Amino acid sequence: MEQVADPAVGISLDELQLAVRNHSMPLEALRHPLTPPWLHYLLIHYDIPTVDTTSWRLEIGGLVERPLSLSLEDLRARPAVDLTVTMECAGNGRARLDPRPVSMPWLGEAVGTARWTGVPLRELLDDAGALPEAIEAVFTGLDRGVEGGVAQQYERSQRLDEPALEHAVLAYAMNGAPLLPQHGFPLRLVVPGWYGMTSVKWLERITLVDRPFDGYQQATGYRFKRDEDDPGVPVTRMLPRALLVPPGVPDFHTRERTLGPGPHLLEGRAWSGHGEIERVEVSGDDGKNWFGAELEDDVGSRWAWRRWTAEWDPMACGRFVVCCRATDSAGNVQPLEPVWNVGGYANNAVQRVVVTVAAG
Repeated sequence: MEQVADPAVGISLDELQLAVRNHSMPLEALRHPLTPPWLHYLLIHYDIPTVDTTSWRLEIGGLVERPLSLSLEDLRARPAVDLTVTMECAGNGRARLDPRPVSMPWLGEAVGTARWTGVPLRELLDDAGALPEAIEAVFTGLDRGVEGGVAQQYERSQRLDEPALEHAVLAYAMNGAPLLPQHGFPLRLVVPGWYGMTSVKWLERITLVDRPFDGYQQATGYRFKRDEDDPGVPVTRMLPRALLVPPGVPDFHTRERTLGPGPHLLEGRAWSGHGEIERVEVSGDDGKNWFGAELEDDVGSRWAWRRWTAEWDPMACGRFVVCCRATDSAGNVQPLEPVWNVGGYANNAVQRVVVTVAAG
């Protein structure tokens, strides 16, 4: 059952346990085109499984003509491809909703961009030979736990006709190095454009089925719901978001920023799973007035974030709220305020950075 927090209680010990096991990306890491693996956001649903690669195999079965059983060496022996992807947690921004859904309390930095190396998913599915009645592929990870009262392995499915599967990769390397245990060693799925829950880690099995998968993570979790009785609709592709590298220096407790008089060059990154980023705008007065930023493409991937820069001159000393917002090629624009849902998913309301401009 989904829950919302009592405003008088604040972050619970249960949520704190989640927060110390998982981590977001420090905003200053937006300066990197590729996020170092140890700075890339991390969400582990259950435990990190210990995997013996001498016995581990990827099984591909179900409604296929030729079931496959592949070792890590078998996969590495195939021609490799690289896929550079910005990946964001579906719960990113949850902690800023009111009332606040009880779960991992992300503020807005649950994101990262990496170059994943591996085998094209479609190539392996073609080798297995999907039978005509197969409509979905179910991806099963090795991690096990209990969620919503249901004992389970982490599993998600994708329709075989989903366009993103044409680009999806079964990755065994991240930024040119073997996957770290927390990022899915020895093999994980990477589906570009979709929120991170889709990219199943510690992959052990792919099963083709003839009906929609009704496992917990598909039918109950990761759905937009207005209330607990609403069956909801699935969370899918990432909504547009721009993030700013906070300027100046931070206060230790509040993270509010202090800097000298301008002008100042602001910079950040923007991305969307619905289309390329076409515009980023910046405001120095909490969204009352906006001016355009310059876009760059220093990563070179349709599925990755774009760098943006903008010169901001506050013209006076004082306290300012700096915002940025993105627009993608499908016409989606970041909202100023969040849209509430029970699970706290896909809150892409604009980032607000409090800045004090002080002389001397």
